Amino acid sequence: MTRAQYHRILLKLNGEALAGEAGWGIDVPTVESIAAQLRRVLELEVQVAIVIGAGNIWRGVDGLERGMERATADYMGMVATVINALALQDALERGGVITRTQTAVEMRAVAEPYIRRRAIRHMEKGRVVICGAGTGNPYFTTDTAAALRAMELDADVLLKATKVDGVYDSDPMLNPHARRFDRLTYIEALNMGVKVMDSAALSLCMDNDMPIIVFKLSEADSIERVVCGEPIGTLISH
Repeated sequence: MTRAQYHRILLKLNGEALAGEAGWGIDVPTVESIAAQLRRVLELEVQVAIVIGAGNIWRGVDGLERGMERATADYMGMVATVINALALQDALERGGVITRTQTAVEMRAVAEPYIRRRAIRHMEKGRVVICGAGTGNPYFTTDTAAALRAMELDADVLLKATKVDGVYDSDPMLNPHARRFDRLTYIEALNMGVKVMDSAALSLCMDNDMPIIVFKLSEADSIERVVCGEPIGTLISH
């Protein structure tokens, strides 16, 4: 049996990961595929926490372009992350995985409030914890929320799932000659201004020595392969 290289992970999912080929909304088969991967990761005795974005439902930048107040646009995004969290929770539990959604903005009718010690206890019992509503504060991205939760929950690594298979020196979708990196230091990533994670999240991980692996989610076993230590994606560390 393949052995996992990490005991506890924080997985950052973009909202678009739930949208499938449509690129918008929630595609149930896509969500079920992600849930199936996570179920197999749990079978490797890995503890899992997830932070999820909301780009498939709402992008705050769209509201700003139309004159919306930044804080209002960000709070709308936080609510949208909870919709995604509940969709993933449903898919996991239909697959037999006990899951708890916790939110940084209280929504007691649908989720637990985020409490660090409770979240850790859930993971120790083999439950998946999905953290919704970002940090609970406007002006912070879900990438920053993922970095914060990774530290708070004593994760071994922050796994950033994206649409590309690592960090490049330019957009590989636009430049076929873009150079891909297997490893980067935090400083190199910050100086490059990498687009896959914002500078606040990178700085937080650097200050607390939290390794980041950026990898492509689309393959059916990508999360398992990363957890088992396969050299896919880009490792960002000291």
